[in-house]
Amino acid sequence: MQTGYEDIQAEGAKLIAISSDPVDLVDSTRQSLEITYPLLVDDGRKTIIAYNVLDPSDTKIARPATYIINEEGRVVSKFLNDIGSRIGPDEILTELKNL
Repeated sequence: MQTGYEDIQAEGAKLIAISSDPVDLVDSTRQSLEITYPLLVDDGRKTIIAYNVLDPSDTKIARPATYIINEEGRVVSKFLNDIGSRIGPDEILTELKNL
């Protein structure tokens, strides 16, 4: 996502990532991948549970999911993927341009 972050921002959108990993692992990932967008930790998996994205094979982790939420707070697009599979910034940009 980092490669498309500036383009996503140019569309007037904000990118926020949420992880169920421990804080130290998230910090390590942020540093090693040079992530500049917000990367939050959902320690108790409250958000992950609320958005119903727990991985069915391992409920300690979330499956990759992308939600596009409009200015009114309504989910207008969602992508649920399998572990190891994610949509990229190009798909997000296409959705944003269609809003």
